[in-house]
Amino acid sequence: MSNIPAATRALRVLRYLASQPDPVSLDRLASAVGLPRSTAYHLMRAMEAEGFVTHLADEHRFGLGVAAFEVGSGYSRQGPLQRIARRPLAALVDVLGQSAHLAVLHGRDVLYVIEERAPGRPPLVTDVGVRLPAHLTASGRAVLAALPANQVRALYPDRSAFADRHGSGPASPSALRALLGETRQRGHALEDGEVTPGFASVAAPVLDHNGHPVAGLAVTYPAEESPDVARLAGHVRRTAGVLTRRLGGKG
Repeated sequence: MSNIPAATRALRVLRYLASQPDPVSLDRLASAVGLPRSTAYHLMRAMEAEGFVTHLADEHRFGLGVAAFEVGSGYSRQGPLQRIARRPLAALVDVLGQSAHLAVLHGRDVLYVIEERAPGRPPLVTDVGVRLPAHLTASGRAVLAALPANQVRALYPDRSAFADRHGSGPASPSALRALLGETRQRGHALEDGEVTPGFASVAAPVLDHNGHPVAGLAVTYPAEESPDVARLAGHVRRTAGVLTRRLGGKG
């Protein structure tokens, strides 16, 4: 093992942590990737300093850090997702008469990579290139609800991780867990006035071949119109399923 480059060791650690449903102990990790415990300890500390690993001190375990999510979402930002999503989003807008957008997770934010604006609809803050707190947006909640619990904990370890826009939305890990639980049970994510007062959104996740959420697909509408949200959600979920299948997932 001493002849294996440090980069290879780090990549093996990342691959192993990504495959686990929960954070793991140092001993278990060292055994799984074939490292001496002391070597694994120093490697994990170095990866923690760079943000790729987070140390859950109370549990004496290690999990993936925010930087790992940023790298993972980079693939989605580099073109393939936008190319396959453009026409389905345009078709969704035509059917619903509401604006739609696609966003990818970037740390604790979502980054908007596509916006399809419905004719006659006002501009939204979800323009391409804009970043917003993931826990406040429907698209971000759709993605977070599809992530393993340990990854969400790594992103939101305490109250300091929760940005605020208009004084509403989850502001603690427990509140976020409850909201994401409701989202999973419902089958789609909702947001009402937490990003822009007077506007609401419904969203669903787009999954890759591993079942990992690579993006959130959302439709935004003026809340005063009180549309049939169940109908909107059905169309959003179907379009997200189309994109999931095009990425090799099971939509």
